[in-house]
Amino acid sequence: MRPLNEDETKTLFQKLAEYMGRSVERLINRSDERHCFRLIKDRVYYISESVMKSSTSINKDNLLHCGTCLGKFTKSGKFRLHITALDYLSQYSKYKVWLKPSAEMSFLYGNNVLKSGLARITESTPQYAGVVIYNLADIPLGFGVAAQTTDACKELDPTANVVLHQADVGEFLRGLEDDMF
Repeated sequence: MRPLNEDETKTLFQKLAEYMGRSVERLINRSDERHCFRLIKDRVYYISESVMKSSTSINKDNLLHCGTCLGKFTKSGKFRLHITALDYLSQYSKYKVWLKPSAEMSFLYGNNVLKSGLARITESTPQYAGVVIYNLADIPLGFGVAAQTTDACKELDPTANVVLHQADVGEFLRGLEDDMF
């Protein structure tokens, strides 16, 4: 377990800023306790400082996970968010999309969100912005990238993509844990 270097921190914050905007600062400077980011085997973990200090007594080879896994660095140096980051993304997300009940299962099976399944979308959502997807009961289901702006969504045909799928809570059921853990 080691702290992120400067390039890794920059890459992580750029990816988080796509979904959270300037709220990334709130992840580190929380009111209850300070938190930090640590790297364990190409995976980035979000850990409270007290837990991090306690985990230093565990041998590096024996420590598998510590904290919440936000994602991992690929071999090319890019950062990929995991579904385990959804709790923090949903708290601070800048742009949100709500799905109709008929489109929830399709999204949870890994499909993109179509215009026909769109219930609501945050005003002034730009194209290619990171969005968090909710059902109508405000339960976060996953996250993705807006394929269209809010204004363009109004004029689309029902089969056009509105949100491109990135991750959803159905990944736990589909057996993709090998990639996550």
